[in-house]
Amino acid sequence: MKQARQVAPIFALVLSLSGCGYHVAGSTNLLPTEIHTIAVTPFRNASIQYKLSDYLTEAVVREMNARTHYKIVADPAQADAVLSGAVANMFSSAVVADPVTGRSSGAQVVVLIQAELTDKSGKVLFERPNIEFRERYEISINPQQYFDESQAALQRLSKDVARTVVSAILDNF
Repeated sequence: MKQARQVAPIFALVLSLSGCGYHVAGSTNLLPTEIHTIAVTPFRNASIQYKLSDYLTEAVVREMNARTHYKIVADPAQADAVLSGAVANMFSSAVVADPVTGRSSGAQVVVLIQAELTDKSGKVLFERPNIEFRERYEISINPQQYFDESQAALQRLSKDVARTVVSAILDNF
């Protein structure tokens, strides 16, 4: 009887540590175990915003390096999997106007992204054909103090895209 009382707390501890299967998002990796290197190809760009694809590729590479154990390479021939993406479309519009001058004082950019991860054999491991991202930024209403914040907004948006895409790949959403 005494031995059973000593074993019961240990059994309860082991049972409680076994967990229920839930996990914090971003803490798992559902990619096949044979993948060790991922090539991130430059994002294609169907929009008129020429630097956006560069910002996106750089942000995704940084996020993959920061959050995964995979070796990130540029050459798809040297990789176990290839992550490719594209800017399908981009819209920009004024969303706030100064009531006194009638000039725009805020803008929003909307970007539609496509992303796909394939293994060496061409099997699609992850695919999102249409992901929408939005970013707002301010526009100076004083022409003498005008500063174009649109590039900074696109860089912020690129970081959001990278976080979302890498999380979705790792958690297989």
